Amino acid sequence: MKIAVLGATGGQGGAVVRALLDAGHAVRAVVRDPGEARARALESAGVEVVTGELSDAASLTRAFQDTSAAFAVTTPFGAGLEAEKAQGLAIVEAAARSALPHLVMASVASADQNTGIPHFETKARTEEALAASGVPATVVAPTYFFDNALGARQEIARGEMTLALPAGTPLQQVARRDLGRVVAAVVADPDRWIGRRVEVAGDDPTPTQMARAIGAAAGGPVVFRQIPLEAVRRANPDMGAMYTFLTESGYSVDLEALRADFPDIPWVSFPDWAGDQSWPVPGDG
Repeated sequence: MKIAVLGATGGQGGAVVRALLDAGHAVRAVVRDPGEARARALESAGVEVVTGELSDAASLTRAFQDTSAAFAVTTPFGAGLEAEKAQGLAIVEAAARSALPHLVMASVASADQNTGIPHFETKARTEEALAASGVPATVVAPTYFFDNALGARQEIARGEMTLALPAGTPLQQVARRDLGRVVAAVVADPDRWIGRRVEVAGDDPTPTQMARAIGAAAGGPVVFRQIPLEAVRRANPDMGAMYTFLTESGYSVDLEALRADFPDIPWVSFPDWAGDQSWPVPGDG
């Protein structure tokens, strides 16, 4: 099987590429700039690298030709929400034009629940367009990523970790590498997964537990400090809406059922993931 991967130099796409290679599949990475360092690294690893723009249906149609499946992800973090909607429509159009046998579309957990969170709603619109298109597809919808904690290295160096969540509120999360493994399993069994929506989480630690795990991995105490939700709403209404949702209701992935569906995935817990990362020593910041 040859699988096309959009966003192959990003976090989700990169994890999918690694999982597909580990599973023995040929991979076609669809990138904006084949000369960029991460794209060249993929090529060195045996990945076919082609040029494609997420919002350009013609280039994506060419990229999807002669593949067994494709993984696609859109993003509002850059060009904005309207651009993400355009990306989703272009991907669906390209899949239809190329008669792609199986599109695995990345969304976000709870995007189908009318949350009102702007960057959830853009993905919901893509899911709706995909369902209406008749393209053979699976929606894979991850929760919050463990990897988001890596953006807090400066805080960790000061011995603290912050989130706009109460200290004892569980937060369903997943390692990107486990998301990649789910996608690899889905493309390997299209008859089972086409037409289904899969929400993905690997663990549900509280912020206090997250800080404790990072501190243990970093070699010093890390204290959790809650950021006032209203401050986040003022600074970034989209993120404010998301953290309001995570505080008041949160994701609702059935972890037991997910493990039963994917028994061969060695799901990574947050403490084990944290233990594999490189952190600054708390107190050195």
